[in-house]
Amino acid sequence: MARIIERETPSLDPQFRVLRARLGALTLHSMYDAKETTSAARSAFLDKFERQVDPNGELSPEERQRRAEFARKAHFTRMAMKSAQARSQAKAAQGEPI
Repeated sequence: MARIIERETPSLDPQFRVLRARLGALTLHSMYDAKETTSAARSAFLDKFERQVDPNGELSPEERQRRAEFARKAHFTRMAMKSAQARSQAKAAQGEPI
């Protein structure tokens, strides 16, 4: 019967973790084309908007793609708005003029 060995993972300094992650990403991108390594994720992300605007698959492919593009733009605009609100709230909490 195999034994499970528990190892304590030392808590890493956040700056060290950032550097380790950056090194890994740079190494990956030096070896492979970023478009190839992220193509499946990008495809799944964009497909999500097509399913959102046409859950039953009733629209023509052209119309589905057109509406999905608007849904994607709305998504990123919503994220930008929330980011701006968060920055404004953070400034207000620090007592800076808005």
